[in-house]
Amino acid sequence: MSPNKSPKRLVVEPEPIAKIGRAEHTRAEILDAAFKFLWSRPFRDMTVNALMATIPQSRTAFYMYFDDIHGLMAALLKKLESEILKGASPWLCDDGDPVALLYESLAAEAQFGYQCGPFIKAVSDAAATNAGLEDQWNTLLDRFDDAVSERIAADQELGLIEAFDPRPVATALNQFDAAKYVRKFGHRPRSRLQPVADAIARVWISTLYGHQWTTGRTSELYRKQVPGSH
Repeated sequence: MSPNKSPKRLVVEPEPIAKIGRAEHTRAEILDAAFKFLWSRPFRDMTVNALMATIPQSRTAFYMYFDDIHGLMAALLKKLESEILKGASPWLCDDGDPVALLYESLAAEAQFGYQCGPFIKAVSDAAATNAGLEDQWNTLLDRFDDAVSERIAADQELGLIEAFDPRPVATALNQFDAAKYVRKFGHRPRSRLQPVADAIARVWISTLYGHQWTTGRTSELYRKQVPGSH
């Protein structure tokens, strides 16, 4: 994907309820406007007035759903978490070649980082100015560390990964990804997607399964989990 092309931005859908009313659509419109805003301007420029001027809704409408800008960021962060976990699902959950599954998940994560880099940077910036948002951001990172740690430990039990303490490695890999996305995709002009995705895949695959699998991105390993174990 060329860095000069317009990004595919997130479209925030109303919550799935039996009957979706105007209020749910208005809230989704505000969230989507915030995401779009952060593609062209930094978080420090996003005030309620500046944001609401971009859509046909009033300042009063904003306060019907959010206490302040940090509350809006927290809501959008929660919405995006499900997308990140969806991308990681093949490696975290599926049977098969773990190297190929990891590469598939990392490619999806890199694509997500490319599309959402300015928002990831905005959350990082905003967390430094608001204790509540900082707690939510750290909680999200902790959940990802937990998920990766559990996957590493499970593959160690299957003899697919050598023995080491999985938690520090999981944390280091996740922090590497987040820092890379902020630096390479968090502002314009964005770096090219594929070299960043390739670098991240090389680090993860060589760290967990061995450098011999980094070139082909597949391996002779096979994961067969005990039914009900994940």
